[in-house]
Amino acid sequence: MELIDTLNDWLWSYILIGALLLAAFVFTFWTRGVQIRMLPDMIRLLFASSKKAEFHEHEESEHQRHHTVSSFQAFAVSIAGRVGTGNIAGVAIAIAMGGPGAVFWMWVIAFFGAATAFVESTLGQLFKVRGTDSFRGGPAYYIQKGMHCRWFAVLFAIIITLTFGLAFCSVQANTVAMAAQDSFGWSPVWVGAVLSALTLAVVWGGIQRISKFSEIVVPVMALAYIVLALIVILLNAGMIPDVLRTIVYSAFNGDAAIGATVGSALMLGIKRGLFSNEAGEGSAPNVAATASTTHPVKQGLIQALGVYTDTFLVCTSTAFIILWSGLYDTGSDGIVLTQAALESEVGPAGKYFVSVAIFLFAYTSIISNYYYGETNLNFIRRSKAMITIYRLSVGAIVFVGSVVSLQAVWAAADLFMALMTLINLTALAFLGRYAVRCLSDYRRQLRKGVDPVYRRSSIPEIASETECWPE
Repeated sequence: MELIDTLNDWLWSYILIGALLLAAFVFTFWTRGVQIRMLPDMIRLLFASSKKAEFHEHEESEHQRHHTVSSFQAFAVSIAGRVGTGNIAGVAIAIAMGGPGAVFWMWVIAFFGAATAFVESTLGQLFKVRGTDSFRGGPAYYIQKGMHCRWFAVLFAIIITLTFGLAFCSVQANTVAMAAQDSFGWSPVWVGAVLSALTLAVVWGGIQRISKFSEIVVPVMALAYIVLALIVILLNAGMIPDVLRTIVYSAFNGDAAIGATVGSALMLGIKRGLFSNEAGEGSAPNVAATASTTHPVKQGLIQALGVYTDTFLVCTSTAFIILWSGLYDTGSDGIVLTQAALESEVGPAGKYFVSVAIFLFAYTSIISNYYYGETNLNFIRRSKAMITIYRLSVGAIVFVGSVVSLQAVWAAADLFMALMTLINLTALAFLGRYAVRCLSDYRRQLRKGVDPVYRRSSIPEIASETECWPE
């Protein structure tokens, strides 16, 4: 445990935060602030994609059209992964240990990180391949096809499978078990057993079942939590200026009440922010690649909007509830702090609402996290036996995660997350120019007044590696 903590401190303090911020600033400059100037397009594309899936003009057969995932479904699956315990327990941990200022740095990494999310998801679409039940793609695929470096791609595939399929699934299960025990007195053993069975029931159907499940559950889940948060915000509207001042002041001065420094606020804000919105981490491109759309940039823009949805809506709602309660300096952290904060605002029903919300958030995250591992195992080697073993392993780790300590789970998750993020950022440094060229092609077609369609000839030097796009 001490070795893991030491590695985490070294990676996060000296390498990863700098790399994430550098990538976010560079891509913001390189795309000329795509996360700002293309925001209307993001919203328009999301609503348009919720009505129907787009098909490439050469996808003629009914089989091809049946085995597709719409842009909205891909967005829902990625939001299922993003909107989880990081939004409820992770925000609470960041505030309890780093003070209110951690929220400010979560906003910063989300704002600039949206440009990184755009780049990685556009690359996921650009270099995708056709699978048996949908398109497949992600960092492992664009590392191999864009950088022609098989061993580096396999290394990423292994680490993301360990990170999401195992470590992060255990984090989600751990939080559910803690919430259920605190609210209802339920044994973590029984909670873990039920959660494991429900997980296996969905993941056994592959991406088609996962996407349909997420398309229905995720919007309802997120909307219910945001509505409750808005009610609390309206009841405390007069305190908003004070809370904002506290957040900004603490970001640059620390919080003496809990011994938080500017450095701890910065580190925890970025660390927990990355765990929550996943920008630059290399996870969202795996789902972004599954969508059937006519241009890679369309899905890149939709996935960038996912970062805003996660941080500026859901995470901020949780942060305001905690800060209004004034309980962040009581020694509690994680899901227990969020439950106590909401209970202080809306009464005993708040605790039970958080328990139900965290179950839905964590359960959908587990389903999404599972898929990240499946698509990367298929990249390494297509084997039904290996996928079956993996599914059973995820079911087992969900059960184990329900009964282990919070500190051990989060430490392992942070270490794996740091390693996979570094690999993905390295790939983006080499391949990011292709996403920028795709954006130029997309905007050129928009200026002509046509619905953008990507063709291989748009970037001739990688035409042979982008076989899913028309000539």
